[in-house]
Amino acid sequence: MGNNSPDLKFGKGGSKDYSKYFDFSDAKVISEEEGKTTYRIKGRTVQINSNPDYKEGKRRGKQEIEVINFQDTDTNQAMEQFREINRHKQHYYFIATYGCQMNEHDTETMKGMLEQMGYLAAEDRNEADIILLNTCAIRENAEDKVFGELGHLKTLKLEKPGLLLGVCGCMSQEEGVVNRIMSKYGFVDMIFGTHNIHRLPQLVKEAVYSKELVVEVWSKEGDIIENLPKKREGMRAWVNIMYGCDKFCTYCIVPFTRGKERSRRPEDVIAEVRELARQGFKEVTLLGQNVNAYGKDFTDLDYTFGDLMDDMRKIDIPRIRFMTSHPRDFDDRLIEVLGKGGNLAEHIHLPVQSGSTAVLKKMSRKYTREAYLELVRKIKASVPAAVLTTDIIVGFPGETEEQFEETLSLVREVGYDMAYTFIYSPREGTPAAAMEDNVPAEVKSERLQRLNDLIKEQSRMSNDRMLGELVEVLVEGESKNNAQVLSGRSSANKLVHFEGSKDLIGSLVQVRITDTKTWYIKGDCVAEAAAVL
Repeated sequence: MGNNSPDLKFGKGGSKDYSKYFDFSDAKVISEEEGKTTYRIKGRTVQINSNPDYKEGKRRGKQEIEVINFQDTDTNQAMEQFREINRHKQHYYFIATYGCQMNEHDTETMKGMLEQMGYLAAEDRNEADIILLNTCAIRENAEDKVFGELGHLKTLKLEKPGLLLGVCGCMSQEEGVVNRIMSKYGFVDMIFGTHNIHRLPQLVKEAVYSKELVVEVWSKEGDIIENLPKKREGMRAWVNIMYGCDKFCTYCIVPFTRGKERSRRPEDVIAEVRELARQGFKEVTLLGQNVNAYGKDFTDLDYTFGDLMDDMRKIDIPRIRFMTSHPRDFDDRLIEVLGKGGNLAEHIHLPVQSGSTAVLKKMSRKYTREAYLELVRKIKASVPAAVLTTDIIVGFPGETEEQFEETLSLVREVGYDMAYTFIYSPREGTPAAAMEDNVPAEVKSERLQRLNDLIKEQSRMSNDRMLGELVEVLVEGESKNNAQVLSGRSSANKLVHFEGSKDLIGSLVQVRITDTKTWYIKGDCVAEAAAVL
C-alpha cells in the first residue's frame, strides 16, 4: 500500500518523515523491510505497515476484486501459535463495539478469529489480555466516547503492562484520528482499519512479539475474504452481502472508511444463509452500506439485489431483512420481489435525510423529494403492510425554516413508524465540513425536538392501530425492566412485550395485542407460530 498522505512530508530518498504526522520532532527510522517501516519516537518503537489517506480512499479504480479464502498458510500458522500459547495459559479478550450493525458484524468476525486462536471472552474488561475498541466515525460524539474510553483504559494499561490494547473500525480509517491516537495515547498497541480485519491474527502476533505499536490501515479497500470465522449468539444473524459505498453524500465519511462498493458472489451469500438456516437461526439481516447496489459491480453476470432477495425467499428460514438501502438504488425489480412476501420482512429502512429537494441537492443524495415520495408510493402499492423507518438530519448547513418544514410535511405524508434523527455535525474530510455551518445550535435543537415529537406521535398512532391484532413474535429474551415479561420483535420490527415461560426464548409465538405504548406494544401469548415452509 502506498503511503502518500498529504499531511506527511517526504524525507530523503522519497521516504516519509513521520515526525510531522506524529507531531514529534525526533522520529527516527530504525528499519525498512517488506513494506514495513519501524520508527523510534520518544522512547516508543512504532511499526507502520500502512496509514490512512483520504485522497487514496476517494479514488475508485477499476482494479478487479479478488475473492480470497481466509485460511491461508500464514494465517493458520499465526493462529496455531496462539492456540499453543493458550493451551499452556488461558488468555482472554474483550471487544467494545460502537456504531452500526456492520460494526457489530465485524465484532462477530473478530471474536470468531480470537476464539480460533484459543482466546476466551472475558466477562469484565479488567480480566482481559486483549481489549479492542471497534469504533464508529459517523458522528463526532461517537468519537468522543472512544477517546473517553481510552482515557479510562490508560489506568488499566498501567496496572497490566502486558495488556494488548487495539483501536479498529471506522475511526481508524481517519487520518486525524490516527494522528491523535499516536500523539496523545501512546499506550495503544494496535491500530487497524475496516479493510484489513482479516489480518487480526498477524497483527496480534506482530504487536505481541515486537512489543511495538503496530499501525496497519489500508486506504484502498482490500479483496473480499470468504470463510471468515464468526461467533454469533442468539437466534438472529447478520450476513454481509457487500462492502463499501460509492455515493459520496457530502456529509458522510463512510465512503472513506469503508471503501468502494464491492459485492460478494451470490453463491457464497446463499451458502452462508442456508448454513445459518441449518443451524437453526430464525432471522437473517443482509448487511451493506448500500445493500440495494448489490451486484452492480459484477461484470460477468446480471444479478441484482432483487434477484438475491428472490433466492432468499426459497431458503427455509423464517425471516429475512436488509439494512441499509439508498433510495436511488431501490429499483422496480426489488419492489416486485418484496411484494411476494413469504419470509421477506415487511419492515423497510429507507433513509431520506431531508424532505427538501434543495437540501438533498446540497447533500448530494441525487434524488428529489418527489422521487422519494413516488418510491414510497410504489413500495406501499406492492407491499400493503410495509412499515417504513428512516434517517433524518436536521440543521444541515444553510437549512432554512421553510426547508425544515418540508421535512416535517414529508414525514407526515410517508407516515414513518420510527426514525433515527440527528443534529448535523461536520466530519473532517467531507465536502460539507467546508460549508458554512450557519444554523445556530439552539435552532438545530429546537428543530430536532419538533421532529422527534412528530415521530413519537406517528409511532403511537401506528401502534394504536394494532390493538386486537394477532402478530408473530420472535422471542429474544426477558424485558430489561421486568424479568417476568418476555420481549421480542414482530416481522414489522415492532417491539412486543408479553408474559410467558422463558422456554419460549428463541422461538416464534403468536401474540394478541392488548395495549400500546409509544415505542412498544403489549399483548397475550396465544400459541407458538407455525413453521415457515
